[in-house]
Amino acid sequence: MEQTLVILKPSALQRALVGEVIKRFEQKGLRLAGIKMIQLSDQILNEHYAHLADRPFFKRIKDSMMITPVIVTCWEGKDSVRVVRTMTGSTNSRDAVPGTIRGDLSMSMQENIVHTSDSVENAREELARFFSDDEIFDYEYLLTPYLYANDEI
Repeated sequence: MEQTLVILKPSALQRALVGEVIKRFEQKGLRLAGIKMIQLSDQILNEHYAHLADRPFFKRIKDSMMITPVIVTCWEGKDSVRVVRTMTGSTNSRDAVPGTIRGDLSMSMQENIVHTSDSVENAREELARFFSDDEIFDYEYLLTPYLYANDEI
């Protein structure tokens, strides 16, 4: 099954939305394969957001992501990258459709509750950045036969 990274940002922690966000992914049928709380450093943020380094808002993003620890999670499921991105909604929360995490829980472009991987390739890189091999777990998920048809898994 495909895996993807979701970071619950400081805005999720400050607004006590961690349980709500995790609940939504669980209710969808994604399997939690890894979770931990970490304090992001300037170094890891420079690496993670290197593609934004020349943008005027780069420092603001880094400052925001270091206000509190974050919760990094690994979710697994069929097409999990696409499913998580759809559930999350537009980066600018004011444009996010109601029913999405950002559409229901946020009003900001920056303080938008979560970061999610935007491709399978980036998910692999991001998961390797935040998790060691022994922090991602493979276990029998007893709900699988009730979530997918036999030819989907």
